[in-house]
Amino acid sequence: MKNLRIVSLIVLVLSLGSFNLKENPGGYKPGDKAIDFKLKNIDGKETSMSDFKEAKGFIVVFTCNHCPFSVAYEDRIVALDKKYAAKGYPVIAVNPNDDKAYPDDSFENMKIRAKDKKFPFPYLRDDSQEIAKTYGAARTPHVYILTKSGNDMIVKYIGAIDDNAENPSGVKVKYVENALDQLMKNEEVKVPFTKAIGCGVKWKK
Repeated sequence: MKNLRIVSLIVLVLSLGSFNLKENPGGYKPGDKAIDFKLKNIDGKETSMSDFKEAKGFIVVFTCNHCPFSVAYEDRIVALDKKYAAKGYPVIAVNPNDDKAYPDDSFENMKIRAKDKKFPFPYLRDDSQEIAKTYGAARTPHVYILTKSGNDMIVKYIGAIDDNAENPSGVKVKYVENALDQLMKNEEVKVPFTKAIGCGVKWKK
């Protein structure tokens, strides 16, 4: 049964073209300055990174409700926030998908999903998709670790959460955790970029 799930997941990814997607050529690279954004949170209020006065940086995760990869990583995203928010790196989740084509990703369904999963972090709606395009998010989930440097936000890591979407217990390399641990030791991130594996962002036509 487990092997069948893995095969089904691979078939789904291939059908969605996730492995063939090119990174947005206008998107960020490690070392770039990232813009702040102000987007509607599930509580109806607009939220931005500037609201987090004590944060040292952020784990920005472009994700959604319907993608099986995003669903598979939900508990791990919650765990990242619980582990690192208190250390200065909270999660900010952003849903950029076209909710007209994919109603599961509507704002109302985002509120339901966040309540069901008890998200401890903001879950924001990028309705115009401009933030996803600016950052270069191509998949869900797609992670950007940012760190504060004076008044700037510097991109330190882009890519996947870890090396095993299917089985959390089978993870061998925790890319995001490794990067954060290195940053908190004032070290350079040894692996600043990995390929995010997931469903393609559902762009508006």
